[in-house]
Amino acid sequence: MGLSGSLRRGSFNTGLMRAAVEEAPEGVGIDAHTVHGVPLYDADLEAEGDPQAVTALRAALKACDGLILFTPEYNNSLPGVFKNAIDWMSSGPGADLFAGKPVTLLGASPMGFGTILSQNAWLPVLRALGTRPWNGQRLMVSKAPGKFDEAGNLTDGKTRERLAGFVAGFAEAVRAGTV
Repeated sequence: MGLSGSLRRGSFNTGLMRAAVEEAPEGVGIDAHTVHGVPLYDADLEAEGDPQAVTALRAALKACDGLILFTPEYNNSLPGVFKNAIDWMSSGPGADLFAGKPVTLLGASPMGFGTILSQNAWLPVLRALGTRPWNGQRLMVSKAPGKFDEAGNLTDGKTRERLAGFVAGFAEAVRAGTV
């Protein structure tokens, strides 16, 4: 499962996720999702019944062998809207869905350091959820505007090659049970 934490049309991270779907090795599928439609977490709203967007994300997470988080970086940290979606997914009936799930992080940013600080900020969250983070590689796409077109499609061949290797490495680690 791929999950992009951006709401922006033309999002670099959603574009990176689309490219990952295209570059996935033979026999590997990435079920791509975004955080669109996930409301702000509210226990009163949860008590009335889970929103459909949350139910769909939980179902996708339950069905997947591994989770790839495509994370933007906002103010040197993780995006609130993305963290909110993960909070919803892990609440109530989703409390154990992340436990033992292989997970990896990557992201794209207009800044020169890519998403290194966002990726680091996710680590305590992933630890608290009981995931099995894959640290085999890191992928931080910096200076993204020069690597994507106006619609958010990845156009840079070198970045596509790195992405293909990253996805293949994660898929192999999941298949081999080494993550």
